[in-house]
Amino acid sequence: MRVDVRSEAGGRVVLRPVGEVDMSTAAVLDRAVDAALDRPETVQVVVDLAEVPFLDSTGLAALLRGAAEAVGRGASLRVVDPQPVVARVLRITAVDTLLGLTSGRQAPPESDPGATAA
Repeated sequence: MRVDVRSEAGGRVVLRPVGEVDMSTAAVLDRAVDAALDRPETVQVVVDLAEVPFLDSTGLAALLRGAAEAVGRGASLRVVDPQPVVARVLRITAVDTLLGLTSGRQAPPESDPGATAA
């Protein structure tokens, strides 16, 4: 599993994990969230789950830790565009709204022409 990172205007960092997020890969997501939050200009971390076909409880815990850490740093973390199986996990565990997910698949943020890849 890898996490692609894109910085956007306004202090938004978009993380796009690619692959399964489970007990053997959740630490990669943890580190990516931490690195995004370590940037002084970060006010929002968006985790685009479009390329995540599977998310287990450790992946869910990584997202929740990241959201809590973001709040502690005066920022926010939300998820967008989960695949149906992942959306179901988020919904069943009742963390979908905690992670900013509304009903249905939510599109990722628009790409900003001035964004820089990290």
